[in-house]
Amino acid sequence: MAVGRAATRWKAATLVKRVLSIVVILPIVILAVWLGTWTTTLLVAFFTGMAAWEYADLFKSGKYQPNTVLIVAGSILLVFARQIAAFPGSSLVLVTFIMVLMIYHTFAYQRGVETAAVDFAISLAGVAYLGWMMGYFISLRGLENGFYWIALAFLASMFSDMGAFLIGRKIGRTKMMTRVSPNKSWEGYIGGVVVAILLTGLIAWGVHQFIPAVTLQAGLVMGLVVSVLAPLGDFGESMLKRPFGIKDSSDRIPGHGGFLDRIDAFLWAAVIGYYLTLILT
Repeated sequence: MAVGRAATRWKAATLVKRVLSIVVILPIVILAVWLGTWTTTLLVAFFTGMAAWEYADLFKSGKYQPNTVLIVAGSILLVFARQIAAFPGSSLVLVTFIMVLMIYHTFAYQRGVETAAVDFAISLAGVAYLGWMMGYFISLRGLENGFYWIALAFLASMFSDMGAFLIGRKIGRTKMMTRVSPNKSWEGYIGGVVVAILLTGLIAWGVHQFIPAVTLQAGLVMGLVVSVLAPLGDFGESMLKRPFGIKDSSDRIPGHGGFLDRIDAFLWAAVIGYYLTLILT
């Protein structure tokens, strides 16, 4: 009985931390994205750098030796390159870091680091996964009416996650991927999709009253596609952690874990949102 009460208090305390973190972080995110592409770039670069640091630490806990400095620097530079020189500039930075990382890990092997080949793959994957994909937030914000499109993609992912959590908690029975994320259920996933479609569509309809390009149909499609696909980013990040027995990438965001934990689905939402916006407009 005492154990049950302790668990309930722990869950309540965690919920309070989650809510407080959202109350603090969300207005900052909204303001930065609203102000324009450069403030968006600075915010995205910060989140990218922190997530890249956690990514490197994750693999170091498994006795691998990726280069933290190069992963963080490459990821952040890719974000700034997307703002300054769009996709061509980003490609140049990515190719440069492929070569730099190979040189570094080749010399590491010469020094006796037996995991150098795997370390190279880990480092390169981190730069591409975080830097290249996070750059899509910049590309999406740079489109016409970009603030509203990035908001729709972001909210679709958030509504999906919220709906999946609440519905899965109530009626979730059929587990999706027990090894990767044992608490996720098909009932919660489907519920999250429905919630995301309805709420994203509703918001798009409201925005349409003063931004004609943002239509109800676009909101429904954004809600559908993002909510169906973006949770796979969550599963993917869990896949990275499970072999090392790690639940959260860090405890830097109270109640939410780490930066890498928070951006997993949003990474996918940014990419999907960018290409959907090009199609829908």
